[in-house]
Amino acid sequence: MTANRDRPDARLALLLTGAAALSLSACGGKKPQPPSPPEAGYIVVQAKAVPLMVELPGRTAAYETSEVRPQVSGLIRERSFTEGAIVHQGQTLYQIDPSLYRAAVNQAQANLEAAQATRQAATVKADRYKPLAQMQAVAQQDYTDALAAARQATASVAQNSAALETARINLRFTRVPAPITGRIGRSLFTTGALVTSGQAQPLTTIQRLDPIYVDIQQSSADLLQLRQSLASHSGVVASSAVVRLKLENGSDYPQAGKVEFAEEMADPATGSVTLRARFPNPDGLLLPGMYVRARFSQATTQNGILVPQSGVSRDPQGRASVMLVGPDNKAAVRTITAEQTVGPDWLVTSGLKPGDKVIIEGLGKVKPGQPVRPVPAGSRPLPAGGGKGAGSDAG
Repeated sequence: MTANRDRPDARLALLLTGAAALSLSACGGKKPQPPSPPEAGYIVVQAKAVPLMVELPGRTAAYETSEVRPQVSGLIRERSFTEGAIVHQGQTLYQIDPSLYRAAVNQAQANLEAAQATRQAATVKADRYKPLAQMQAVAQQDYTDALAAARQATASVAQNSAALETARINLRFTRVPAPITGRIGRSLFTTGALVTSGQAQPLTTIQRLDPIYVDIQQSSADLLQLRQSLASHSGVVASSAVVRLKLENGSDYPQAGKVEFAEEMADPATGSVTLRARFPNPDGLLLPGMYVRARFSQATTQNGILVPQSGVSRDPQGRASVMLVGPDNKAAVRTITAEQTVGPDWLVTSGLKPGDKVIIEGLGKVKPGQPVRPVPAGSRPLPAGGGKGAGSDAG
């Protein structure tokens, strides 16, 4: 044993073992620092007026629609418009052959002139018989018959005058005008086609598309809840109902519209109520029958509190909660009521009050009751507390 200790290798091993033991004892003289509290980004919630937005389906409808039909029968002699163009009220669209109706006017005019001549003769005869009857130069009955004939002749003039006016109206109806200003569709009848008064099929259709209507469908249950909220004076007031549209291809319609009225009855088949909004359509982008999504605010809550969706968590039962910066900078869980989203936020109706600090960043490292380092959300990360000391004590 003594021989082994005197060997150089054995002495070197003993020296290294002693140095290692001394080093370990020196480092173990100080206790390691506890980890620094996790950083938690928070926002301070405030109460403010929040519009309650809804997004509902709708379809566009023409502001005015007119089906052009003939009011007299005859052959179409001429079509005076370009299909798909804008036509103006009173503009001639079709010309129906007026020959028969012009002849009817001439006949009615002749009948009127004959009736006027008869009235003149009967009136003169009655005027002559009047003094003779007073002198008993003619029988009283003769004067009565002459007076009745004059009155009948006057009535005949009125009848023939009305017949002439009717004939003139029918002649005017051979020119088929545009009843409204708008964009005209395709013509369903060509030149030479026979049309009749009162036919079921229109000659063409005119639609006024600027402005244009959007018929929006809303559940009657949702509308009832809205009206009850407005009537309860719970801080919810009616909004101006300015409407924005999202088109079929997902793009936004550049013009804003406004809700004009809601029907006072629900569709029994769908349980929905129709709301009608009006939109300017100067470029004709919206066409009747298009499917759109309408987004608008029907009411505004005066004391709404918004919390980003990233700061709200839910348990398996769907109950919502948030993490707050509590007393002594310790994290605390708070159960809230949040049933509606407003853009990227939840609208909190109970559980929070103005001034609460809601943690929305660093939630993955925060546990209830744990100390945290609160910083305003969006701040640059702070250096870890104790990091410098830990670095200087390493060794």
